[in-house]
Amino acid sequence: MINPINQDSVLPPPVGRFAPSPTGILHLGNLRTALASWLSVKAKGGAWVLRIEDVDRNRCRWELAERQIRDLAALGLESDGPILRQMDRGETYRAALSKLHADGLLYACDCTRKDLALMAAAPHAEDGLRPYPGTCRDRTLTELKPEAIRFRLPKGEVAWRDGVHGAQVDDPNRLTGDPLLHRRDGCFAYHLAVVVDDGAQGITEIVRGVDLRSVTATQIRLQEALGIPRPAYAHVALVASPDGARLGKRGGAMGIEELQASGLAIPQILGWLGHSLGCLDRPEPCIAEDLLRAFAWDQVPDQGVEFICRRAEKDLDA
Repeated sequence: MINPINQDSVLPPPVGRFAPSPTGILHLGNLRTALASWLSVKAKGGAWVLRIEDVDRNRCRWELAERQIRDLAALGLESDGPILRQMDRGETYRAALSKLHADGLLYACDCTRKDLALMAAAPHAEDGLRPYPGTCRDRTLTELKPEAIRFRLPKGEVAWRDGVHGAQVDDPNRLTGDPLLHRRDGCFAYHLAVVVDDGAQGITEIVRGVDLRSVTATQIRLQEALGIPRPAYAHVALVASPDGARLGKRGGAMGIEELQASGLAIPQILGWLGHSLGCLDRPEPCIAEDLLRAFAWDQVPDQGVEFICRRAEKDLDA
């Protein structure tokens, strides 16, 4: 196990973030990742900020964002600064696009949704991700307008270190291909928004699920193109349901309110989350601050979350 964050006390305090998309409730897996990101920076005296990734106006709902904020606060996880909403940041994203355009790094993409369905998966896919093959790569972009726009990735591999999985060497052209930065419907895309906002919020470390590990090299290339410092990364293992399947918003995974309705108190939920991150020998009721002293990245499992979840189901039902 590798510690993702340099513990040298001469460094400034870190800034971490949790950035949920309001397309569903936060289930145990999301909450576990949020707690890990909070503990990582708070254990070193850093700041933790919350960002609502609602750049996709067609899928995101503010009432879900309000519930996500409320559920995190119930666990004791509250933003140390204003909660940033991507929906309000169109001009900032357009300025970033303009810089990339001026540097000759963008091109228009005419591939249809049907074409893309055959070529690429959504960014949340560690395995089986099919990269965009560069069908429109030789096109030029004369002006920024409402059309699909892609970033022309440089050739070559990217070396980076994952706080949980160690040294990584990835070729983003093989993993994702040229990422979409602006959609035909006028929405700015995930990769542009997340990179720009991490830079704007001064994020120095990113803790997120291992399902996003495969897009890290692509985002590093965007950071380089925009002059944004590279944060440290740690990708935590996902939580599985009792049948071994990944927990998901579409699979009926329970959130805070549902867990409470089943008879579990917040301290019990935190106890299991802390236990699953290696902070507690057994899942016992606690508050988030109780876990700070015991949190260490070399105790966080990089595998075996299915086993942890199955054991947790028994513990939670007890």
